Amino acid sequence: MKWFRKSRKSAGWMALAADAGRVAAVHGEFTTHGKPQVHRFAVRDGDQPVNALQRTGRELSLSRYRCMTLLDPGEYQIVLVDAPNVARDELKAAIRWRVKDLLDFHIDDVTLDVLDIPQSGDGPARTPTMYAVAARNDAIQARIKQFEQAGIGLSVIDIPETAQRNVAALYEEPNRAIAALHINEHGGLLTFNFRGELFLARRFEVSLAQVGTRDADVREEVHGRILLELQRSLDHFDRQFRAIPVARLLLAPEPEPSGLAEYLASGLGVRVQAIDINEVLDIADGEMDARTQSRLFHLIGTSLRHEQVAL
Repeated sequence: MKWFRKSRKSAGWMALAADAGRVAAVHGEFTTHGKPQVHRFAVRDGDQPVNALQRTGRELSLSRYRCMTLLDPGEYQIVLVDAPNVARDELKAAIRWRVKDLLDFHIDDVTLDVLDIPQSGDGPARTPTMYAVAARNDAIQARIKQFEQAGIGLSVIDIPETAQRNVAALYEEPNRAIAALHINEHGGLLTFNFRGELFLARRFEVSLAQVGTRDADVREEVHGRILLELQRSLDHFDRQFRAIPVARLLLAPEPEPSGLAEYLASGLGVRVQAIDINEVLDIADGEMDARTQSRLFHLIGTSLRHEQVAL
């Protein structure tokens, strides 16, 4: 069936990921009234990513949407720096000079953006800081080319840290921070939110396969390493933001129960809650099972984008 529609784009964002012949898509929309919405979601298997994207583009009529995708961790760096005291239009140039020796990539080979970390207003003033996000130009161009070959135009290329922030923000409590942990094949990503903003992000080496292993001794050791990383990160957050108590730790959906949530709840000093996105989103296609939530977690988050600044 062919679609005949006006050029006006549908509200919200279509977030897409393509690798190893599989394409995942989430069309979400952030709203200021009621629950944010997931209008549709899909996972399509195929052969080559471009071919799978082309089929997905036809099946989902992607020309009707503002489309976006995510970078993988190896394609960018996110670095915490003191905010330079310069005019806003001079900020990126000043940040570029400040981070040039902190990156694994040459500064001339990256596209730079910044994420502000606001003052909380609830404690003593601290030195203003911000995150510098340095994305490899070759990675950005490769991603754009991949989608262009499939006939899909990208409006935004996002990162998992801000996608995770968007989901965690749905669980925030007034005047308290919230931590969120997501683990996949790229490792563990821990973020701290406060009033809808990303205040801290950390990565550590642990895989989803390790967390869910059937070897009880290995699983116990891996769970113990995760607990130690979380304790250190919570202590670090408390030292940096003493006036902001952490309400709880959110654990992103797992494809299969691993016992991690129960393990962390028994050893961590904050409440632990396993995320079920069905509780906080209005999903048009019905409830989403845990395996699908796990696969689409960051795409869901990035589809709820509602700020203006992007890479």
